[in-house]
Amino acid sequence: MSTAREQPIFSTRAHVFQIDPATKRNWIPAGKHALTVSYFYDATRNVYRIISLGGAKAIINSTVTPNMTFTKTSQKFGQWADSRANTVYGLGFASEQHLTQFAEKFQEVKEAARLAREKSQDGGELTSPALGLTAHQVPPSPLVSSNGPGDEKLFRSQSADAPGPAERERLRKMLSEGSVGEVQWEAEFFALQDSNNKLAGALREANAAAAQWRQQLEAQRAEAERLRQRVAELEAQAATAEPPAVSEKEGPGQSLEQLEALVQTKDQEIQTLKSQTGGPREAPDSAEREETQQKVQELETRNAELEHQLRATERSLEEARVERERARAEVGRAAQLLDVRLFELSELREGLARLAEGTP
Repeated sequence: MSTAREQPIFSTRAHVFQIDPATKRNWIPAGKHALTVSYFYDATRNVYRIISLGGAKAIINSTVTPNMTFTKTSQKFGQWADSRANTVYGLGFASEQHLTQFAEKFQEVKEAARLAREKSQDGGELTSPALGLTAHQVPPSPLVSSNGPGDEKLFRSQSADAPGPAERERLRKMLSEGSVGEVQWEAEFFALQDSNNKLAGALREANAAAAQWRQQLEAQRAEAERLRQRVAELEAQAATAEPPAVSEKEGPGQSLEQLEALVQTKDQEIQTLKSQTGGPREAPDSAEREETQQKVQELETRNAELEHQLRATERSLEEARVERERARAEVGRAAQLLDVRLFELSELREGLARLAEGTP
């Protein structure tokens, strides 16, 4: 097939995705970088195709038919289903303007394909509808030869066996509604997944904060116990350092000299004890005890605050657990509903394909 047979009429760059054939839910990227996506027109067969190359491999080779619908699922992402290739293509653009241009061109090409099919059914001459499309300066690509004679035969057979206008409109509407519903369910499912991930992260952070508060509380309790022991030791030392009481006087039989000598001896002992454990030493001990008691009171107050914060954290953890369970239940219900929708859509597509193949 010569390159003159098929020429590009519009080109843009986008990230190309294909739906996962196993799950029919997730997108599989065609590459890490944006690729050139082009509309091609085959003047010989009057066929319009969307083509994108990834190296020497054709990532997209989709023939545009009147039954196709391009759906914008976000400001920069759009998709369309190709029943012949049994897949769904997705394109991620750099801006909303690029997405709008591609969607408008898709609608123009789709209308041109519809006019070409109607003329083919009426037995008229296959001529190129006037699209007014300006070709971008894109060098000829060997991709144009990837659509061989088998594709040409398939396109002509599909055009000849196409249903009537009313049936085509009904099929197009059903496919459009099914695609939009599938996109909405997927968006809701991904939103629930994101919410569940956020709740799980918040729960992990709350668990870590609670563990940290528990460690701090244990450390404060240990410090308070140590200070209590220190206060008890200081009180015991102060009690042992007090001067012993003067013993009672001797009996009345002792002489005056003995009593005077005993009094002098006791006075000397008192002076000695006062010099060792007198006022200058008692004052620091008393001040130290008061300071220690004040620290103990502060630690007890701090412990009460930490216990209050721990209870508040535990309440937050419980609320986060309840919210997470609720989110899990919602995600499970959404996943079940999405599976049912996807199964119904799959059956609908198979039924539509059988209907299109079996329509006389």
